[in-house]
Amino acid sequence: MIDDEKIIEMFFERSEQGIRELDIKYGKACHNLSYHIVGSRQYAEECVNDAYLGAWNAIPPARPNPLLSYLLKIVRNISLKIYWRKEAAKRSSHYTIALEEIEACIADQKNIEEEIEVRELACIIESFLDTLTIENRVIFMRRYWFSDSYKDIAEFVGLSEKNISVRLTRIREKMKQYLIEREVFV
Repeated sequence: MIDDEKIIEMFFERSEQGIRELDIKYGKACHNLSYHIVGSRQYAEECVNDAYLGAWNAIPPARPNPLLSYLLKIVRNISLKIYWRKEAAKRSSHYTIALEEIEACIADQKNIEEEIEVRELACIIESFLDTLTIENRVIFMRRYWFSDSYKDIAEFVGLSEKNISVRLTRIREKMKQYLIEREVFV
């Protein structure tokens, strides 16, 4: 498999082979992330294609490192836009369930924006994640960033679905307390 630097060089050379190599290397991860958010293979395909176009337009001048994180961020942002459009039409996906689980830990969006800037909140959440074990951090991120199902997470880390459910409940409670202590949760 071709390395990231070579793919980026192909983008700099404006070679369409770079997009093909990007898809070969990271297409499955991109499609899975998008599908878990939008809940439709067709929408996921469109989101991933739009993300590839976004990467094509950004590279050059950007030289992302690591490439996968950069690409997944683009996929996630595009997928979230589609998700919110679909949600406005009262459709649902795995992402709705993940959002419902975590929203109890975070105050209303308007209150957060009044009390603290989004970047500060992100720093606080990052510092919270640093308090978790690596395994619990992976479980949290797989659920709330990648929107993986309990079953997928259980298979990924080698635990039972029930164990994942219990751990996520405890992590959410711990996060809620962490945010309260920092006066983020009102």
